Amino acid sequence: MVVHIVLFKFKEENKKANIIQAKQMLENLMGAVPSLKSMDVGINFSDEERAMDLSIITAFESKEGLDAYAIHPEHLKVVEFIKYAAEYSKVTDYFRD
Repeated sequence: MVVHIVLFKFKEENKKANIIQAKQMLENLMGAVPSLKSMDVGINFSDEERAMDLSIITAFESKEGLDAYAIHPEHLKVVEFIKYAAEYSKVTDYFRD
């Protein structure tokens, strides 16, 4: 099993609306991307300075499944929106037994 975690920091302009839209777009990938086995999307409520705005935790059966997700046309639509709306993101990928 491969776990893919991404944390996003959004730009201030239309921040709340963009976070909600990104969350919905990400959740819509379940069922649309065959290699995506699970996804948890969360909007941050912490007011700590180091807090990120939105997080996703996804799971795939293999690295090849993650690679297929990365180039899937529906995922690329979400990536395009998030590139516009987010300041930056952080990622980690790991194998889970």
